[in-house]
Amino acid sequence: MVMVYVDGTSGRLPGRALPRRSLSAVAGRMLGSVPPTGLLLGGIISVQFGATLAKGLFPLVGPAGTAGLRLLFAAGMLLAFWRPRLRMSGRAWLVVLAYGTVLGLMNLSIYESLQRLPLGIAVTIEFLGPLAIALAGSRRLLDVLWALLAAAGVVLLADLGGETSLLGILFALAAALCWAGYILLGAKLGEATAGGSGLAIAMAVGALVIAPFGVAEAGTALLDPTTLVIGAGVALLSSVIPYSLELEALRKIPPRLFGVLMSVEPAVAALAGMLVLHENLRPVQWVAIMCVVTASAGATYLAGKRR
Repeated sequence: MVMVYVDGTSGRLPGRALPRRSLSAVAGRMLGSVPPTGLLLGGIISVQFGATLAKGLFPLVGPAGTAGLRLLFAAGMLLAFWRPRLRMSGRAWLVVLAYGTVLGLMNLSIYESLQRLPLGIAVTIEFLGPLAIALAGSRRLLDVLWALLAAAGVVLLADLGGETSLLGILFALAAALCWAGYILLGAKLGEATAGGSGLAIAMAVGALVIAPFGVAEAGTALLDPTTLVIGAGVALLSSVIPYSLELEALRKIPPRLFGVLMSVEPAVAALAGMLVLHENLRPVQWVAIMCVVTASAGATYLAGKRR
């Protein structure tokens, strides 16, 4: 596939500084040279350690305020870097607006879930979104078994001695639904826009969608300098880096394969929560997470055989 970049610039001139507008072209070429598996793994690690940083902001500005800061800073960074042109077709604008709205709601939902659940549990439930995309339309008996195994894992997570928050689970399920929409719309965004221009505009749309919730919850606390610095770090780790990597991966692989390649996400989330947040899960919780991971790995194997 021939990649067309926003600025259309060429390589670096000998002995001269790299023009600012060519930075996006160089970044696009670098991302284009990385295999999809490498892009996804880098995005997974970045977003989960970004989530651990975000949980530190909850006592200061709450989940909605944290989501708002994340999207605001991410939008600013992406807009400054890609400097997209607003002149797009009507179809492209519809995709960008839908993608941005889903993106904003996904961030709000998962942070509301993280307020009530350990990172590994919330992400495992959220992962049902891409897993559903991976299994959608399949008529193989083994794919049905993978789906049942994933469902068993979620059931184990849903009621462990009455300590699991039902509201947290519902927010995680909402995030799962949004994540499924993010995958499908992300593929269309990659087709309708060039480079990271569509992602930058969509991130700004998501920030506008979440802004009222963040302001209502946090108020003037959002302007605290320490909060702003942490919020910028969350945006970089949780949005700018992973979404850019995932969008580039979606240009190279279909949405169904994208979903199954994300199978390590719950395990990485649980490890990040354990290492950074000291969220030690029980053995049965690890079993539940492994059920979902195994289901996705099985679906990945069958998808590879079909290809």
